[in-house]
Amino acid sequence: MLRTSAGLLVYRRRHETVEVFLVHPGGPYWQNKDLGAWSIPKGEYAPGEDPLEAAKREFHEETGFTIDGTFHELQPVKQAGGKMVHAWAVEGDFDATHVHSNTFAMEWPPRSGKSQQFPEVDRAEWFALSEAKGKILSGQVPLLLQLEKLIAARPS
Repeated sequence: MLRTSAGLLVYRRRHETVEVFLVHPGGPYWQNKDLGAWSIPKGEYAPGEDPLEAAKREFHEETGFTIDGTFHELQPVKQAGGKMVHAWAVEGDFDATHVHSNTFAMEWPPRSGKSQQFPEVDRAEWFALSEAKGKILSGQVPLLLQLEKLIAARPS
């Protein structure tokens, strides 16, 4: 069965620069990774669930923020692991230093029998589109390219 996620690609305009809001995954496996490790806030959703509503829910769970606005559906992208990501671009602005994520439990250290809690997202940051292309997971780069086209077609 195909795994699906839904997420939001939030962007803002700073003078002549477009910036995107990306999150860094929490947990011990990601703590020292930077390039190619960031993502749009997203998460899996159940069959029959409205993907846009799931994207909004996941955005809130991973950041603590809620967002409203005009949501522009992007073409889904398939990540390296096979997961299909459905995303919407929306203009917004948040203080990335105030991200508050939900947590998950995992055995850590491995084979220790000890369970620890980790945030799903350990930090968030705004990146210029050009820089974001190196920071985001390679399977999500096409979302940034779609955003560029969307903005070019709808200048401010």
